[in-house]
Amino acid sequence: MKLFFRKYGEAGPPLVIVHGLYGSGDNWITVARELSSAFEVYVLDQRNHGRSPHSGTHDYLCLRDDLREFMDTQGIRRAVLVGHSMGGKAAMSFAMAWPERVQSLISVDIAPRAYHELAVDSRAAANHGKMIDAMLELDLSGIESREEADQALSLQIGSDRVRRFLLKNLQRQRDGQYRWRINLRALRDNLDLIMDGLDAGKAIADGGITGFPALFIAGANSDYIRAEDHALIRSIFPVADFVTIPNSGHWVHAEQPALLVKTIKYFLDIQS
Repeated sequence: MKLFFRKYGEAGPPLVIVHGLYGSGDNWITVARELSSAFEVYVLDQRNHGRSPHSGTHDYLCLRDDLREFMDTQGIRRAVLVGHSMGGKAAMSFAMAWPERVQSLISVDIAPRAYHELAVDSRAAANHGKMIDAMLELDLSGIESREEADQALSLQIGSDRVRRFLLKNLQRQRDGQYRWRINLRALRDNLDLIMDGLDAGKAIADGGITGFPALFIAGANSDYIRAEDHALIRSIFPVADFVTIPNSGHWVHAEQPALLVKTIKYFLDIQS
């Protein structure tokens, strides 16, 4: 699948940023520009998101294969991978399949485990099925402004911050009608697969992957990476480091972009 991307910077090794569920590369432009003085930064739209093609298939095997196809097409032999949430799992899946193509791995607020219960019960996470259903049920033919859409979604999605994030996917057409850029039906149909953990059995049986440094960044107010997850992470990536960003929930790049950039730069400078 040919993914839409933007590129920032012309010098340094390649660095590929992979966004999370409901996101797009647009959410990472600020971070990409900050890193572009030291890297060639590629910011992707994953399948069923942003400007990339839609597909009925959406799991971590196809997301990792999309990433490999993108790197092959761009002539990128080896890259720093930065992935948030679903994008972090996609980057981990790629790293387990082709570790020789990874210079460093940075996972932002996601572990390789399953998140079925967390997506419903966490103080930091939303009920994803409920959110997607609310967007699918929204009658866009009667919506005349983004404010109207926000008000309609507020009946099912109480968080102002979450609604603002989701509504970035609402696009007005030339005829004045609104449509969702994300493929809501495919995401709903594949939600269990998106919330699944990664199949890391082979990596663990082989003693883990140590060919590159790995960093797992957690939001202090998020439940996505817990202390008990560290053992699983290190069984797959034995040399992994952990950092917690204060005053941040799951969307670290939106809530603490400067501190996130500082953390990424510090980690990568250590490895240089």
